Amino acid sequence: MAPESISAKTRTYRSALRQQQAGLTRTRVLASAAELFAADGYERTTLAKIAAAAGVSAETVQGQGTKARLLIAAIEYAGVGVAGEENLLNLDVGRTMIALDDLDEALDFIVTFVTDVHERTARLAPALLSGAGSDPKLDRYLTEFIAGINGQVRRVLDVHRDRGWLRDDVPFDELVETAGVLCSAETYLRMTHRGGWSADAYRAWCRRMLAESVFAAPPAG
Repeated sequence: MAPESISAKTRTYRSALRQQQAGLTRTRVLASAAELFAADGYERTTLAKIAAAAGVSAETVQGQGTKARLLIAAIEYAGVGVAGEENLLNLDVGRTMIALDDLDEALDFIVTFVTDVHERTARLAPALLSGAGSDPKLDRYLTEFIAGINGQVRRVLDVHRDRGWLRDDVPFDELVETAGVLCSAETYLRMTHRGGWSADAYRAWCRRMLAESVFAAPPAG
């Protein structure tokens, strides 16, 4: 084998190894950030504390983005296991969601997924909401984050619209907004943390509301 080929393979291997190590480091940073934001809140969590908890340098954490960006990324990571993915349908959970060809099964899957995400990220909500009130940058990221979630809802509903599963007496944009409100973290927190509902009760309510307000289907049971 020519020396050039060996050198090229070595460079490719080293590049892949560096990417893998960078991915593991980012995962460790996001996991540590999530724990600190949940425990200490946005204001008291610093990049230095995140670095210490993750066992990396402050420069490494700074390379992952601002504190505001880290909080958003930590929420995304806690929710779906990755950060920065703009299309839910690129993930296994999204592909499974739209592969279901039975409406009742699809509704069950959607509300279970939504509730599970909220349960994993609920501890971070206070840090996000309080931080957005004091940090204009985080407030802007929160607006972008919500818009991104609405975009995910739109993609999923667009697939179901093509199957004829959605109400046809309500404009599609209104169906997207309705689903976004029903499945939002704010609604989940209001009903569970404020209202004292269990996660199962929220799940059942969310399913019924989606079935009646968004999908052309009767509620289960």
